[in-house]
Amino acid sequence: MQNNKKNIETGWNLDNSYMTLPDFFYSKINLNPVPSPKLVILNYSLAEFLGLNIDNLKSKDGVELLSGNKKIDEGAFIAQAYAGHQFGHFTMLGDGRALLIGEQINPSGDRFDIQLKGSGKTPYSRGGDGRAVLGPMLREYIISEAMYGLKVPTTRSLAVVKTGETVIRESIKEGAILTRVASSHIRFGTFEYAANFGGVKRVKELADYAIKRQYSHIKDDKEKYINLLKEVINAHAVLVAKWQSIGFIHGVMNTDNMTISGESIDYGPCAFMDTYKPDTVFSSIDRYGRYSYENQPNMAEWNLCRFAETLLPLISDEQKESIKIAQDAISKFSEIYHINWMKNMRTKLGLVTEELQDKALIEDLLSMMEKHNEDFTNTFIELTFDNVKGKGMFSSEEFINWYNLWKDRLKREPNSKEEVYELMKKSNPAVIPRNHRVEEALSDAEKGNFNTLKNLLDAIEKPYEHCENQKKYSKPPKFSNKPYRTYCGT
Repeated sequence: MQNNKKNIETGWNLDNSYMTLPDFFYSKINLNPVPSPKLVILNYSLAEFLGLNIDNLKSKDGVELLSGNKKIDEGAFIAQAYAGHQFGHFTMLGDGRALLIGEQINPSGDRFDIQLKGSGKTPYSRGGDGRAVLGPMLREYIISEAMYGLKVPTTRSLAVVKTGETVIRESIKEGAILTRVASSHIRFGTFEYAANFGGVKRVKELADYAIKRQYSHIKDDKEKYINLLKEVINAHAVLVAKWQSIGFIHGVMNTDNMTISGESIDYGPCAFMDTYKPDTVFSSIDRYGRYSYENQPNMAEWNLCRFAETLLPLISDEQKESIKIAQDAISKFSEIYHINWMKNMRTKLGLVTEELQDKALIEDLLSMMEKHNEDFTNTFIELTFDNVKGKGMFSSEEFINWYNLWKDRLKREPNSKEEVYELMKKSNPAVIPRNHRVEEALSDAEKGNFNTLKNLLDAIEKPYEHCENQKKYSKPPKFSNKPYRTYCGT
C-alpha cells in the first residue's frame, strides 16, 4: 500500500493509498487560497508523533500548507465522497468543506489522514461556501484533544489557522481552518454511498481497502466481510461505553459521523454533562432527543445496522442467510457494550473483580445522582478521595446505606486500599472540558486573547493527573434556568 516519498527537511512522508480506489470515491481539488493565513495554535506533541518538523510547520511555507494555499508535490489533495443517514433520513453528502492532503506515515510506520477542514468549496459543497469559522474550529481542537487525554479513541487536531477573511453566518465571523488527523476518514456513510450509487462492485472495492488499511489481521479470512462487521461492532461498543463513562454527548450521531475505525469524529454540537441527567441533549437541532446521552448506545446499534446492510451482498450469495448472519452479529452489540460499560463503571468505583450485585450498586448510585442533581464527574472524584461528608446527596440516608454497601464490596477486592485509590484516580478524570470553560476560551479567542484557551488546554491535557492547576477547572457552572445549547460547527 505504501508508495511514499519523505521530505527530510519538513518531515512530510505522504502516501495516497485512498487514491488506489476508483475516483468514484473522491474528487481532486483545486486549492482555494486565503488572503493572509496566521497560525493560531499548533499541537507540538502531535506534530512530533507524526514525524513533522515543528519549525517548518510554523514557518511561512508551513502555514501556507496548513491553510490550503500550497500543495506538497506528493500529496493527494482530494475531497472524499460519502452519504449518510442524518437524523434517520438518507442523503448524499461528501467533504463539502474539507480536503485530504494525504496519508502521513509516521516514524513508527503508522498511517494517518491529514485533512484540512474549512479549506473551501468542493464538488460536494451543496451550495455552501466551504469555509469554517474560528470558534467551532477551536472547539473541535479543544474537545478532540480532551478526548485523547481521556483515553477515548478519537481524531485529533494538529493546528488551527486563521485565514484573514471573513465568513458570513448569522453574523460576520473570522475564518479559520483546522488540520484534522485520523487513522482514516472512512465512514459508515462511505459504505452507504458505495452501496446506493455504485453497487456491489464498489462496496467490495471499499471493503477490501478498508480491511487492508484498518483491520489487516482479517484480510486473509475466508469470511472477512462478516468479520469486518464484527470488528466495527466491537470498536463502537468499546467507544460508546467509554463515552458513557465520562459523560460525553456527541450530539449528532449520524452515519456520516461514525467511522469504521471506531474513532470519535466531527465534534460539532458535542458537550460533556455537568449534572447527571440521562435525557440530556445539548444540540440545538436535536429537538426530540434522538442523540441524547441515554440514547447513544441505541443509536450506535441503529447506525451499525445501516453499515451492515451495505455488506449483505458480500457476506453471502443468499440474501436470507446474509441477513441472518448480519443480524446475529449486530445482536452481540448490546452484550459487548454492556460488558465494556460495566468494566468502565467498576473501575470508577475501584472494582476489578465481578459480582452479580455490581450492576445494582452502579445503577443505584446513578439513580441517586439524578435525584439529587449531582455533578457526574465530581461525584466520582469525591468518592475517589473519600470526601463525602455533610453535603448534598452525601448527607442523605440512602447514600449512607449505599456507601456502606460499596465499602463492604471493596473489602472483597484483592487490591489494597492504596491500589483501589490509584485505580480510581486513573479511572475518574479530575477535569473535563466543561461547557462554560470552553465558551469562555472561545469568546476570549474571538477577541484575540488566546491565553484562556492555552490555559484550558494545559489543564485538560492530562486529566487523570489530579494536579493543583486543574482544580479551578473542575468547578461546575453557576446554576441557570436557561439550558446550555450547542450548535453544529460552521
